[in-house]
Amino acid sequence: MIAIEHWQTESRCPGFYAGLLTANSKLLSSLKIFIRMELKEQFDQAVSESRNLPEKPGNEILLQLYSLYKQSTEGDVNGEPPSNPFDFVAKAKYEAWAGLKGKSSADAMAEYVQLIRKLKG
Repeated sequence: MIAIEHWQTESRCPGFYAGLLTANSKLLSSLKIFIRMELKEQFDQAVSESRNLPEKPGNEILLQLYSLYKQSTEGDVNGEPPSNPFDFVAKAKYEAWAGLKGKSSADAMAEYVQLIRKLKG
């Protein structure tokens, strides 16, 4: 009976759902901003902590950290690949970053934070 009465009330008040959706959209937007801010703080902390790891990571991990950092802060790789075929470090960095093309900044930040936590032990 309550559901029927509720439905009947809503059919007489078509603006009710629009108002409810608007309120929910604003709440969701605020929540997303809060989560991004919290993630950004965690990311900044992880960047700081990356300078004081117990052990220096291997080259593959360093490339992963580099590419996740670049994807987090700049987005998809831009520019041309390194032109010097003998600059292996620059080429490896470019390719690692290019491999993350399409990954959102938030996802890259979250992965960076998780990787630093794992490396800290």
